[in-house]
Amino acid sequence: LNAIKSHPNKFKGMLLFDPSFQDSDLALRYLEDLVLKGFVGVRFNPYLWPENDENDKELKMSTGSGLDVYKRCGELNIPVGIMCFKGLNLHYRDIVNLLEKSKETTMILDHFGFTRLANDDAANDAAVNADDDNFQLLLSLQKYENVIIKISALFRIANDVDKYPFDKVKKERFDVLLNTFGKDRLMFGTDFPFVALEEGGYQGAINTVKSWTNEDIDVQNAIMYGTAERLFGVWGGVKK
Repeated sequence: LNAIKSHPNKFKGMLLFDPSFQDSDLALRYLEDLVLKGFVGVRFNPYLWPENDENDKELKMSTGSGLDVYKRCGELNIPVGIMCFKGLNLHYRDIVNLLEKSKETTMILDHFGFTRLANDDAANDAAVNADDDNFQLLLSLQKYENVIIKISALFRIANDVDKYPFDKVKKERFDVLLNTFGKDRLMFGTDFPFVALEEGGYQGAINTVKSWTNEDIDVQNAIMYGTAERLFGVWGGVKK
């Protein structure tokens, strides 16, 4: 919070929702207070939700206080980002449930929705098919106009089958997403600080994705900063 106040031209804040707040009223009060203090987004990490044998294990984020916070974010014009570290398929039903129950909330799926390139050297065919199936699940979300895909963490999506500057990621993931979702539903990110440890580093990630837009300035501007500023507000300004 101090960083946001001290350097508004550089930093915007995104909250991490704590699902241990099972009291929706309390969770909503915290959300509204922090939004008033300048935070502009909320992150859902599905792996923070506890296992509950009494309920459908695939529906965690879209029930209880998680759903109430998600809906309130739509009313406050606050996007919700979801990080599917272990694969989109594990959370697909939960994600669709959120989308169906709050069409006003903008959902951001980080890191291409974690739809990695299929690795033909995987231990079994099921693992290869899972990677391809995950990407088809991601494409199926195109019908929900409030879904945004973050073009970030290229090295993670490469899945050890593609190297910097990630030509295969461009062909098999980025180009397909651009054709399916359009420029205004893609948003650049880097996965800093981890990207700094990878070949090309932070600047390399920027240059790579910019090069993928084939010098189309409208596409480049939308992906590199336009979508982010539409969702979070202009850097150095106040979100309306």
